[in-house]
Amino acid sequence: MSAPRTNLEVLPRSVQFVLVLGLVALLAFPFVGSDFYVQMVTRMMIMAIFAMSLDLLQGVTGLVSLGHAAYFGVAGYALAFLTPADAPVSLWWTLPAAVAGSALVALVIGFFVVRTHGIYFIMVTMAFAQMLFYLFFDNKPLGGSDGIYINFRPDASVFGWLPFDLEGRRTFYYFTLAMVVLVYAGLRRLLWSPLGRALSGIRVNEHRMRAMGFSTFGYKLTAFTVAGALAGLAGYLWGAQTGYVNPELMGFHMSAHAIMMVILGGMGNFAGAIVGAFAFEYLLHVFKDITKHWQLLMGSFIVLVVLVAPRGLLGLLVRLRAAKGGANHG
Repeated sequence: MSAPRTNLEVLPRSVQFVLVLGLVALLAFPFVGSDFYVQMVTRMMIMAIFAMSLDLLQGVTGLVSLGHAAYFGVAGYALAFLTPADAPVSLWWTLPAAVAGSALVALVIGFFVVRTHGIYFIMVTMAFAQMLFYLFFDNKPLGGSDGIYINFRPDASVFGWLPFDLEGRRTFYYFTLAMVVLVYAGLRRLLWSPLGRALSGIRVNEHRMRAMGFSTFGYKLTAFTVAGALAGLAGYLWGAQTGYVNPELMGFHMSAHAIMMVILGGMGNFAGAIVGAFAFEYLLHVFKDITKHWQLLMGSFIVLVVLVAPRGLLGLLVRLRAAKGGANHG
């Protein structure tokens, strides 16, 4: 079986139909859902961006990072520091600045970590993330363990003209949805670009790619930096939605959640990351309502998915569709 087929890089028509149906449902949801659920789905979409950013590393390039939340938190803190206490700050320069800040941190950290492989890569990424976590956790001028409040969402006005107001829940919802679509479209385009094919080759056999003349270090560093920038986009939106950031955004648990989202949905195609993020966040909501020991239920469910559907929920959908088609054909 070819690598593209294995990782569902070529999405079957059934999956494409589900994605289109999901997009239509998301477009219509604010008109039928309450404010609480609109905010919850907005959070799911933010986590979908975060999961897609990790999937570029884990699913496409084959690099498992336990410190990916560092770039998520850096952008959230960037928004907090750039927003005055008594007035909103412009969306049009703070968003690029926060994303660029996360990309720069990822570039610096990546310069060291992408030289390592396997378990060493995993541990070094976690070590750098923990250093950032404690830098903010133990530093009162940076907010300390209490974190920082963001009193206003970014202002989208251009020379006095306000095309949309992010203070409105519905407006922020659609802005976040637009970001999800743009990130997904951009990553799908990258997947089939020369860079994307090189990253896929590194995942399959890095030694062979190096023997063919590819500078694998440069390609991996590029993927690491782009993934950090996209995680920063998610962190910026998180800070704008919640109005609060704290060091936990950089913690191990947030990175682990992103890994579980990618595994849950299916790696290597970005659609799986979106499905995994929505499924994970919804199950988190359900399990927390059932018991305070929700981690036990979530862990059991993840194990069940790995055993029953090793290619994730999206892979399970394709397998069921194929089995149904085979039965009909028979």
